[in-house]
Amino acid sequence: MAYTRIAIRACRIFAGHVIDGKDVAVPILACGTWAWGDKGLWGYDEEKDFANVERAWTSLNGSGIGFYDTAEVYGKGESERIIGKLLKQTPSEQRSQVIIASKWLPVPILHGRWIPGGGIEGALRNSLKRLGVETIDLYQVHSAWTYFYSFETIAKSLADCVKKGLTKTVGQMLHMRDALKKYNVPLASNQVEFSLARTYPLSSGLIEACHENDIVPLAYSPLAMGRLTGKYSAQNPPPSNRRFGNLPIESYEPLLDVMRTIAENHKVSCSAVALNYVMAKGCIPLSGAKNAKQAQQNAQALGWRLTEEEITQLETHQKIGGTTFWQKG
Repeated sequence: MAYTRIAIRACRIFAGHVIDGKDVAVPILACGTWAWGDKGLWGYDEEKDFANVERAWTSLNGSGIGFYDTAEVYGKGESERIIGKLLKQTPSEQRSQVIIASKWLPVPILHGRWIPGGGIEGALRNSLKRLGVETIDLYQVHSAWTYFYSFETIAKSLADCVKKGLTKTVGQMLHMRDALKKYNVPLASNQVEFSLARTYPLSSGLIEACHENDIVPLAYSPLAMGRLTGKYSAQNPPPSNRRFGNLPIESYEPLLDVMRTIAENHKVSCSAVALNYVMAKGCIPLSGAKNAKQAQQNAQALGWRLTEEEITQLETHQKIGGTTFWQKG
């Protein structure tokens, strides 16, 4: 369906040479796959959980949400391996519609190994191997902090990955845009933590700046680690290791009351209301789905729009939040 896709910009010229630079058409809703394969925070158990992930994958692809955001650190690479396994099981016609994004974490030591020189290209090649593909649609830097690496070093490495056909587009934070320009590579996307539980990227002007520069904002934690699903309450709090901000769960009740009313009016889930708000602000939500039910609840965010009155009602109870070491906007 036409309304379910937008474009992220690809590189068309590299060092004066025309390369394959078709923009990548992506759904306006994506699936974040942090929980796929992660045993520490999410308690993934392959024997029990792979079948549920498999059903979520089938449901998402069937709903036109075949856009998956993974990372080398998710489950120590297991998330990418799971996606690779699922890709092999997917019919070729449907597989061609699947969009894969992954991320490189700019640290010199990963999983106990020293990574000399940043290792962006090597990390991407390892991700491609786990995914079982020759190229991906989007490769991103998995942090607003670049630690020991300069923007110039990272930009050149990302540009080299584009030139070699390992990724079609690249993304990080807005600050990387100018460094990439030197190599005629556009910054395609910027991941920000954005939801009704943290609207700071909107009030700070970051999302507007992305739009002004043709950069697609990808919103991670759009459901605030489950707090905006309607599942949790003071009597049934989220697991203690699923942290999000420092506000008690009961502080979300006024917002959730409004969300439940809107959800009932539109005959959708609370999750769908939260995701629809993020899309209404021009961002692509990266919402996790561990099973078919969650995938279906997320898909209910498509095909309708919050009214201006409903947005105002929601924003009356929004949480603005702030920044942490991990964030810059």
